[in-house]
Amino acid sequence: MTEQTPIRVYLVDDHEVVRRGVASLLETDDTIEVVGQSGSATVALREILELRPDVAILDAHLADGTGVDICREMRSVDPDIKGLILTTYDDPDAISAAILAGASGYVLKRIEGNSLLSGIKLVAGGHSLIDPTVASRVVEQMEMQRRSLDVICELTPQQRKIFFLIAEGMTNRQIAEELYLAEKTIKNHVTGLLARLGLQHRTQAALLAVRLRGGEGTSAPPMAERRVG
Repeated sequence: MTEQTPIRVYLVDDHEVVRRGVASLLETDDTIEVVGQSGSATVALREILELRPDVAILDAHLADGTGVDICREMRSVDPDIKGLILTTYDDPDAISAAILAGASGYVLKRIEGNSLLSGIKLVAGGHSLIDPTVASRVVEQMEMQRRSLDVICELTPQQRKIFFLIAEGMTNRQIAEELYLAEKTIKNHVTGLLARLGLQHRTQAALLAVRLRGGEGTSAPPMAERRVG
């Protein structure tokens, strides 16, 4: 950016008071120009791609979508548009999603006005507002998830059934009844599965299943297919 060329910003927030407040703040800085704003994900994406701002400030949660979705879509069309996710919650999963969507920053709405102005300038200049330690942790979690997926794909059909039944919160006795196996057999399977996946308890298995569900070859078997002879 040059001093003669203001940073062009587009605002997205479905709370009009918040949106107007941020716009008023940005207008106090002569180096920033608000070129558009909207409370709708659909309208925002269309206008962002038409206006091609330098930075899009995106509310994480909208009535008809998310800021992360907008960020992903706009950057797939024009990677030069920087995305700055503005949210109320410090959610690790949301931060992960923002990083994967190519967002340059993830800041909380309680951020001070001067800090937001500085952040916009940093993002426009090609810098990141995502803490490197957070980004590193996200990458590490993704790698652990990938390794877990590899392990699950290597399980036998029966072992995978047991894994997803664990994830549904079923006890060893309930799983044994479901699969017509001895409870001791199920206990041995469960102990082996948790150890193989690097998990300490069943709740972790449930969380892992939620993250992996929908991945190729990892979906839980339909109820009609669960009984085994």
